Amino acid sequence: MSNDTVDKLVIFLAKRDGIDKLVKTFQYVSKLAHWHVESAHPDLAKRAKNWEVASGLSRKAFRTGRFLTGFNALRRSPGVTPLFRTLSIFANAGEMVYFFFDHFLWVSRIGVLDASLARRMSYISAFGESVGYVFFIIMDYIMIKKGLEQERRLDKTTTEGKKEMQKIRGDRIMRLMAVSANVADLIIALADIEPNPFCNHTVTLGISGLVSAWAGWYRNWPS
Repeated sequence: MSNDTVDKLVIFLAKRDGIDKLVKTFQYVSKLAHWHVESAHPDLAKRAKNWEVASGLSRKAFRTGRFLTGFNALRRSPGVTPLFRTLSIFANAGEMVYFFFDHFLWVSRIGVLDASLARRMSYISAFGESVGYVFFIIMDYIMIKKGLEQERRLDKTTTEGKKEMQKIRGDRIMRLMAVSANVADLIIALADIEPNPFCNHTVTLGISGLVSAWAGWYRNWPS
């Protein structure tokens, strides 16, 4: 018997990335809710803000040790070509910096470390995050372009050709979801590194967070 929606939801939520995307959805929905009701309903706005903060801190706790993912990726599969090895080093190194310093940001925000460290840790974490996203986006762009070239060379009249085309298109969709998430998260990171009216606007942050979360839902949802 194939898995139904409840089965898939259970599998999705059993993954660390699955629960992270769910709580990320809570975080940015509550951010937008706070902005929407702040002036008219301050009590509701305060509750929404509490939900946003709690969700953000919870996500940091879930990500404990996540920096090891990047380290292991470099250790086990650094890339098949010199170009991809170079891009992979920068992408995963940036991600490692992001998740490693995010630990210190978390414990400073909950009061275990001096709260004055939070701003510095946030900057370093966001800078590493941004570097990682840029190189991951470049890698996905190269692979999407390569897939398009392969698709043009396929003989679509054969069964094998049709199967290969479906495989290439499926990979392209996943990579486009990854690019969408990385661009959205890059905007959020830039709001930390270089505050500006566009990136720091609540609507920009809220929509970017939800785009990233929902792209993650799509990528992690069981087939």
